[in-house]
Amino acid sequence: MINGGRTIHTADGSSVTITPRGIEYDLHVRNAAGETVATVVMTAGDLVALRAEMEEAA
Repeated sequence: MINGGRTIHTADGSSVTITPRGIEYDLHVRNAAGETVATVVMTAGDLVALRAEMEEAA
């Protein structure tokens, strides 16, 4: 699991930052201009499922 914060940058300049928050995780999605376009709160199980689905799609 992610212990500290982690930021993933995309080819178009957008980013997704994943930050632990107690037993949940915050995902902040920003566009290339740095503006927040979405914030999502996930449980650890949801984050594991998301990562598994991303690996399947890759």
